[in-house]
Amino acid sequence: MAYTPIESYGVIGNMRSVALVGMDGSIDWCCLPHFDSPSLFAAILDDRNGGRFRITVTSETRHRQMYMPETNVLVTRFLGPDGVGEVVDFMPLPEGSDDQQPQQIVRIVKGVRGAVPFRMECIPGFDFARRPHDLTLQGERALFRSAGGEFTLFADRIGLRAEHGTAVMDFVLRPNETATILLHYGPAGAVNDADLAGSATRSLAETIAKWKTWVARCRYAGRWREIVIRSALVLKLLTFRPTGAIVAAATCSLPEEIGGARNWDYRYTWIRDAAFTIFAFLRLGFYEEAAQFMDWLQQRAKENAQSVEGPLQIMYGIDGRHDLTEISLDHLDGYRGSKPVRVGNQASKQLQLDIYGELIDSIYLYNKYAQPVSYDLWQSLRGMLDWISENWEQPDHGIWEVRGGPRHFVNSKMQCWVALDRGLRIAQKRGLPVADQRLRQESHRIYETIMQHGWNEERKTFSQSFDSDAVDASALLMPLMLFVGPRDPRMLATLDRIQQELVSDSLVHRYELGKGAGDGLPGREGTFSVCTFWMVAALARAGRLDEARLIFEKMLTYANHLGLYAEEIGPSGEALGNFPQAFTHLGLISAAYDLDRSLNARQTEKT
Repeated sequence: MAYTPIESYGVIGNMRSVALVGMDGSIDWCCLPHFDSPSLFAAILDDRNGGRFRITVTSETRHRQMYMPETNVLVTRFLGPDGVGEVVDFMPLPEGSDDQQPQQIVRIVKGVRGAVPFRMECIPGFDFARRPHDLTLQGERALFRSAGGEFTLFADRIGLRAEHGTAVMDFVLRPNETATILLHYGPAGAVNDADLAGSATRSLAETIAKWKTWVARCRYAGRWREIVIRSALVLKLLTFRPTGAIVAAATCSLPEEIGGARNWDYRYTWIRDAAFTIFAFLRLGFYEEAAQFMDWLQQRAKENAQSVEGPLQIMYGIDGRHDLTEISLDHLDGYRGSKPVRVGNQASKQLQLDIYGELIDSIYLYNKYAQPVSYDLWQSLRGMLDWISENWEQPDHGIWEVRGGPRHFVNSKMQCWVALDRGLRIAQKRGLPVADQRLRQESHRIYETIMQHGWNEERKTFSQSFDSDAVDASALLMPLMLFVGPRDPRMLATLDRIQQELVSDSLVHRYELGKGAGDGLPGREGTFSVCTFWMVAALARAGRLDEARLIFEKMLTYANHLGLYAEEIGPSGEALGNFPQAFTHLGLISAAYDLDRSLNARQTEKT
């Protein structure tokens, strides 16, 4: 069976985990009970052995997908000359933040026109296909058991059978006929299979109502509201409700280059994403989500203060755990042969100084727009500010987590300046105790050092690392983080240089490999989607609104059919990397906000 393109998936979820549903009706990725649990279905990483849960039409059809408006309820449609059918997929939202509740995937199959022949096949690959399973049929129930877990499949249609460890069912639906198939992860006694269809219909209505109620809280009323709302719904799906943490992406080991080795596990929470996350939620009016994520960040800051005075990790597990040991699963083929398949993330042990700017900037934004930070948190931040002032001159691995050894990355130094600047601003605004003279002195030293060693006078650009010729898209963050003015001559020159060297038809690469920017890894990668949105925001703030709008509108054409983005975009416009990626959708929200505000200001000036 050929691999489904990454961009041909939709995503459903319940803020504990997600499932990727292909346009062919196959769930090819799902980890239960949590985002970072071992996989239950992983055909996206091995189409023969990874496991899948497929409901499809056996006759020749065209496929379409859509979300029910303002929800994460997915509809997959099958359109053929003899009939039309559809599958409605969703995961009911558990009440509260208890992460021990049973979890479900509900699949309601419908006949729309004609007589439509459907086939259901469910074969799990427990624990990344490392655990064999037993299948037991009990009427219209299929119980899958393994040392890696168990779940029950319920159906309200007669004909469920077992074929070599696969639960199979063939059935025909005519107009207005339905079939309900329920995957239940947890004690099977909690399901009333005597009223499976009625229970599923009620659950669908409740799930739709909950998503619509949540969306109604959004305050964004600017241009591109529909795509901004979709990005917000993606971020909500990627939120782990019990702790408020947001995973960087729903998947692991989807490649940045087909057949390449740049395959990473993104099912963890990056400190790097903090400022963008808080900014996005606050600007959209989702204060509860911002507060919950801030609580998670505070716990990491307090842990750091209570331990030896040293650096934060760049990422943590969704439950706050520190150990994210990376291993390779050599028995899996990888997406379209892209090996190795990795779970865990070795980069969690890297030193990345940029995370301090992103963390403290997020706390600054929360303190400014939501509610004042506590004195206890401030005590943790004071220790962090002291550490930064003493350690900013160290080389590190940078925002892109290079594996080619530490360097003096310009973005890392700039973010250290951001950390001290925002810390001083919080202290001044609130009258909080801080060694302001010393911190201000170090802040000035960082700024002058960047301008002396991070600016390449010959090439007229801020460089990737000190005294290098390489250009890096992270320089686009400089005006966004208020390090330089958006129309500063050095920033405008850097914008031009990035467009000359890193941009391909509006799409932005992180850096150009082979120009002193090597990252210690073989192969290449696609354009990095969040960098394109940074370009939009930087151009908008620089007053180059026509350029910014064209790039933004072009970028929208690279979303998939549902408005979802992976990490990168390949040479022919295909999605690459983990999917859907929070960082990209955060960048989209920020770019839309900045561009809409700038366009409104220009319109006001004209009138």
